[in-house]
Amino acid sequence: MSNTKATALQPIPHTDTTISVADGVQAHVRIYGGKRRGEVVPLVLHFHGGAFVAGDLDNGCTVGSSLAAAGACVVSLAYPLAPEHPFPRPLELGYEVLLWAYKQRTKLAGKGAPLYLAGEEAGANLAAGVCMMARDQQQPPLAGQILISPMLDPCSATPSQRAAQGESVECKWASGWCQYLGEPHDAEHPYAVPARARRLAGLPPTLILVGEADPMRDEALNYGARLEAAGLSVFRHVFAEAGEWPQALLEQPPESCPCAAQLQEQLRQFFETTRCRL
Repeated sequence: MSNTKATALQPIPHTDTTISVADGVQAHVRIYGGKRRGEVVPLVLHFHGGAFVAGDLDNGCTVGSSLAAAGACVVSLAYPLAPEHPFPRPLELGYEVLLWAYKQRTKLAGKGAPLYLAGEEAGANLAAGVCMMARDQQQPPLAGQILISPMLDPCSATPSQRAAQGESVECKWASGWCQYLGEPHDAEHPYAVPARARRLAGLPPTLILVGEADPMRDEALNYGARLEAAGLSVFRHVFAEAGEWPQALLEQPPESCPCAAQLQEQLRQFFETTRCRL
């Protein structure tokens, strides 16, 4: 990927606010970008990474800014973290905020704005789970989901994970899974472990983005293959020089992200291909 300064991601203005969702529950969100008068742009609900147990709106700044730079209005959610809030609480709040975003889409992104879900690492797990919830609840209609280095299977033990782990006896992703799945039977739930979902029909188009040395590379691409086998539209890209993914997406400030140009282009193309008036 290019390290050219001319293509570096520029800071995107944002606003932090608190919204009320079902039963008066309060949710903290950060809103990036927006529309100009008479314009309609994609509206994205975004979930940050952090292996289910860490992370905040600041950690989601690189991906949130990249989505906005690609032309979207982005609502990034500070969801509750495990172990205090294991599955399904983060997922349930995510779905309520998705319904809120759909109701607010004209104000935020324009009349009939297409609605997307997006996330990185553990946030991509939540995006995939909320996407299944929206399908099963038959609302709201989604134009697509964007899964970046997604944590999809707690027991994958794929070659990409083993290569990233090396000789270390500790794995923060395995630890995060253990704390997110509060009960053993939670691992059988498709919303918690999307990679094991038996029914994939009815999901919207999916963009999968991983790095070549990404520990989540194999499980993400395997999920994409399963979606395709189910007759769904899948777009994927492997960044050959995405060093330290997904951790780099959570730590570095957006303006220094070396993969900004390619990341934005993948997002822009996905929006262009999938957006429709809903």
